[in-house]
Amino acid sequence: MEQRQHSLDALRGIAILLMVLSGSIAFGILPAWMYHAQVPPPAHVFNPDLPGISWVDLVFPFFLFSMGAAFPLSLEKKLNTLAWYQLGFQLVQRYFLLVLFALLTMHLRLLNREDTEGLFMAMGGFVLLFFIHADLTKNDRLNMGLKCLAILIAILFLGFYPFKNGFSFSSIDIIILVLANMALFGSVIWCLTRNQPLVRVAVLPLVMAVFLASKQEGSWNAALFNWSPLPAFYKFYYLKYLFIILPGTFAGEWLKENSKLSEAKPAREPVWLQGMLVILPAAIILTNLVCLFGRYLLPNLFISLVLSVLLLYLCAKPADIRQRDFYLKLSKSGVYLLVLGLFFEAYEGGIKKDFSTYSYYFVCTGLAFLALMSLIILERSGGFHRAIRFLADNGRNPMIAYTAGNLLLIPALKLTGMEAWLDKLTGNTFAGIMRGLIFTGLVSLITLFFSRKRLYWKT
Repeated sequence: MEQRQHSLDALRGIAILLMVLSGSIAFGILPAWMYHAQVPPPAHVFNPDLPGISWVDLVFPFFLFSMGAAFPLSLEKKLNTLAWYQLGFQLVQRYFLLVLFALLTMHLRLLNREDTEGLFMAMGGFVLLFFIHADLTKNDRLNMGLKCLAILIAILFLGFYPFKNGFSFSSIDIIILVLANMALFGSVIWCLTRNQPLVRVAVLPLVMAVFLASKQEGSWNAALFNWSPLPAFYKFYYLKYLFIILPGTFAGEWLKENSKLSEAKPAREPVWLQGMLVILPAAIILTNLVCLFGRYLLPNLFISLVLSVLLLYLCAKPADIRQRDFYLKLSKSGVYLLVLGLFFEAYEGGIKKDFSTYSYYFVCTGLAFLALMSLIILERSGGFHRAIRFLADNGRNPMIAYTAGNLLLIPALKLTGMEAWLDKLTGNTFAGIMRGLIFTGLVSLITLFFSRKRLYWKT
């Protein structure tokens, strides 16, 4: 794997671990900025009129951005070796496997809330997912046979197991369902526009036009927005996340291009410059989290602009022209999208994750560009190898990290009686945070174990 791809894996690892953390901290007792901004404590009742974002609201867009950046790295070779219909079949197959994953994991999660049988069934489902998504042998035909058999077992389980409330297509993991749609539509768009980046950018205003004009009843825009061949699995509404996925593909292309150009190890920048190119993106991210959550809009715009100008100035300093151009591409894209999002902030009642606004898409995507650049420079500095590897190993197995908590760890804790001990960590803010850190740490260790055994869930 190319060196700079470790940084992308690390960004994905940060996103998935923070996703686990956000769902495992104690609810109701922590400060409001520890939760989704539209679901504040203590009642955590969804309030779509409450503007702002917290760190929790950055998790999903950072993961989506990482997915988009991975398309050029994973699909280019297939485009050069497979016929279009073969690649198309693989993309559709991936979509339906993710849909099955979303249905299976949600129904299994419902079981781990019930009796001992349900707990063992949830853990059995975790094992079954290895047969569906991992290559367990070196024999390709045997792997394919095991996958087909495991898929059949999963379908029969969903169709015939006596769930308490029965099987339902509405019991589906919406996060995985969105990822399935983005994996399909994002991949197709990138494949069609890999040599025409302006066309790829031009797709986004068309999607925006459908969203905006769909509010006009009786229009063809409204008909297209509301039409679905598979209502349980696809809605045009999910395509809003193309505003994160498609910009991410540019980051992936630049990563790949920079890796090809940098056959010889480039000269390192001065330590002070490396430090500033890590600190400034982090400062911009922190500033926007604090100010957008606290609604300090004008100070945020001013501080973000000042820090961004300084970042762009320093990105032009590296002596190696290849690295300088690479850093400028990432930083300029991040700064532009961030500023565009801040200019959109007042529209739709302020920035929100739910229901998501254009400001949210652009701000989060801009911050993702800056976060990726910061990780790349940290990795190149050579002093953070272990931290990057730890995050990258989690990021290479995101679906295990996503499901290990609900399908393996929680049932194990319940069966051993350890869950009661963990649930005691709800008395104060410190205990509530420690609960999440302990749970997330255990999930991370499980993920690391399988990653370092090279048992990857391929989706």
